[in-house]
Amino acid sequence: MTLELAVAVALFAGVVAYALFGGADFGSGFYDLTAGSAHRGSELRTLVDHSIGPVWEANHVWLIYILVMWWTGFPESFASAMSTLILPMLLALLGIVLRGSSFAFRKFAPTIGQARLYGAIFAGSSLITPFFLGTVAGAIASGRVPAQGRGDLWSSWLNPTSLLGGVIAVGSSAFLAGVFLTAEAHHADRGALTASLRRRTLAVGAVTGAVVFAALIPILHDAPTLADGLTGRAAPLIIASGLAGATALALVAARRYGPARISAVAAVASVISGWGVGQYPWLLVDEVRIADGGGADATLAGLLVVVGLAGVLVLPPLVYLFRLTQSDEWVQH
Repeated sequence: MTLELAVAVALFAGVVAYALFGGADFGSGFYDLTAGSAHRGSELRTLVDHSIGPVWEANHVWLIYILVMWWTGFPESFASAMSTLILPMLLALLGIVLRGSSFAFRKFAPTIGQARLYGAIFAGSSLITPFFLGTVAGAIASGRVPAQGRGDLWSSWLNPTSLLGGVIAVGSSAFLAGVFLTAEAHHADRGALTASLRRRTLAVGAVTGAVVFAALIPILHDAPTLADGLTGRAAPLIIASGLAGATALALVAARRYGPARISAVAAVASVISGWGVGQYPWLLVDEVRIADGGGADATLAGLLVVVGLAGVLVLPPLVYLFRLTQSDEWVQH
């Protein structure tokens, strides 16, 4: 394995991690948004606060990791992508900022009206960020980011592949969050809340799965290079995603929420990995290959050392933090 490929694999591992951990975090906003009135939705919003409260900022470590790895390991492609896709990136950043501030302010709002306003901003921005990050992925995968300079500021991300990428990102996030929230509500013995989340999760999962496979049709025409990869070497991952997603839905329907979480994670991870394998060997599809886009060998080697150190210094605290969030504090309330 070359240095460039090793760094690209480490970079994409961060993409998968952010899609899973950050995605489940963002997806909770969908259920917060559709929870209902202040009284009717209070139980669900309390569950959302408990679920993401300790980790909602920690999940952004993956986004920081991705950006640092990209601009350090593949600087020219990073510059081109950021110049071309500055609008969706800024909108995604706006969503992150609004989400974080409104989530914090909602807890200390002096009136019900202000709490509702902050809650609406939190829920809306939770959907904005994955959508625009999905459009960025679609723009790169459809070959709309040039090797050098700046591509079109609008058509680069306002196209079928990008828009479908945004919708799939939102749907996958909501599905993941739904499975985990349903499991938590069941663990807390909240029967009515569990039933409500179960119905919503089944609906979201079915719609998202249909969109993922229906998206292959427009992608065949809009992003032929990606389509070739998805229907070729990445086909086993796409099939695995469908099987894992169907299994997760069946397990949720059967009220086996613990195993459903594993299947849901496998489904989303397979979709994201399928995109990466389908895009290989391109860094920027049809423009820059991974082998040609890397920085200096010394820089790439240094990045791999940093990745190893991060695995030792960062991952254990993150794992411990997630274990702490599985306490029965909310159950006792």
